[in-house]
Formats: sequence, C-alpha cells, structure tokens
Amino acid sequence: MALSVAIIGASHKPQRYAYKAQVMLMDNGHTVYPVSGNGREILHVPGYRSVSEINRPVDTVTLYLNAQRHEPIKQELLALKPRRIIFNPGTESSDLQSYYNAEGIETLEACTLVMIQTGMFE
Repeated sequence: MALSVAIIGASHKPQRYAYKAQVMLMDNGHTVYPVSGNGREILHVPGYRSVSEINRPVDTVTLYLNAQRHEPIKQELLALKPRRIIFNPGTESSDLQSYYNAEGIETLEACTLVMIQTGMFE
C-alpha cells in the first residue's frame, strides 16, 4: 500500500539518512514531501520550506530533526493530522511523543530505513 510521507529535515546530501529514506520510500512507491529549511527540490521532487506548505493529506511523518529544532513546528505537524509520526534515532522526545499521542497521533521510536527494509513501514 502506497503512503504519503512528509520527511521533516529532508536533505539533498546522499550520505544523510533523510536522503536515503527518501530514495527508499520512492523506490517502494510512496509519495514523499521533503521539508527542509531551504525548500529545495530533492530527487526531482518539489521541496517545502515548512510543514504548513503541504496542502495534501499526509499519512506518515518521518522526523530527521532533533527535539530542539522540532519543538517550534509541533503545531504545524499537529495541523497536518498525520496518522503517525516516526521519531528516527536522534530525534526522540518523550514530551513531544506524549503531546502527539494526547492528540490521537500514533508515535514510534524507530528507524524508517529499517522499517522499510523489513516490510514494517506500512
């Protein structure tokens, strides 16, 4: 099943995990919305400067921002109304996870790359 996925902290650098996740998500048929500070196109996919620019339904958010950089955008993420938010290694925050859980959004501490490789992403 193809999902729509916002990549928060997307990167155009091939060595970054966010970039690798975008490649794997696209290779597995998912629609991606890369969000980064510069809003640049990544892998021929239009980029977004902020979560609030995404005007399509998003099933999953995968985070590549640490908690300090994530905190200022938590309202935007809540307004996006994703089904789940994946906190990749280095992005964990029990406070932010509790915040989203209280609003009915599933949160996972997991690695998007591993989830895709093991068939656990969907």
